[in-house]
Amino acid sequence: MENRNIFLIGFMGVGKSTIAKILAEELNAELIEMDETIEQEAGLTINEIFDKYGETYFRDLESALIGRITKKGGAVVSCGGGAVLREENVAKMKANGTVVFLTATPETIFERVRYSTNRPLLNGNMNVEYIAQLMKRRQDIYEQAADNVISTDGKDKSQIAEEIIGKDR
Repeated sequence: MENRNIFLIGFMGVGKSTIAKILAEELNAELIEMDETIEQEAGLTINEIFDKYGETYFRDLESALIGRITKKGGAVVSCGGGAVLREENVAKMKANGTVVFLTATPETIFERVRYSTNRPLLNGNMNVEYIAQLMKRRQDIYEQAADNVISTDGKDKSQIAEEIIGKDR
């Protein structure tokens, strides 16, 4: 893996955090959870950041973190669901790593996130139809950013990690 990063992107609930942990262990690499890192650095939860400062401010924090990550390299990064919404973020990730787009059906995502209370974009809209609409809006962005696309539906986490490692070689 040397000094390159593996960036896991995709909609919330596709398994980025889970798979990132396994990959970091397998590759003996640093694990970076972008949302957790932003929360720690800001001293606020993602919901609090959105409520207090808005989405643009959060995206600015995300962009700054990606800049720092790409300067050092050698990490497995679980990106926030919207990290690829800014072209500058995608350019930095591609220049310093492999971008892996994890996918799942809206039904699978709903099952995984339905009881979550820390998904600001789903607050008041926790249903399959709304998830499908959001996913459709971001689908092209994710696909254009991705070096590899891997479905997480019906696979166990070890299978997914091995598939990523195999494609990153």
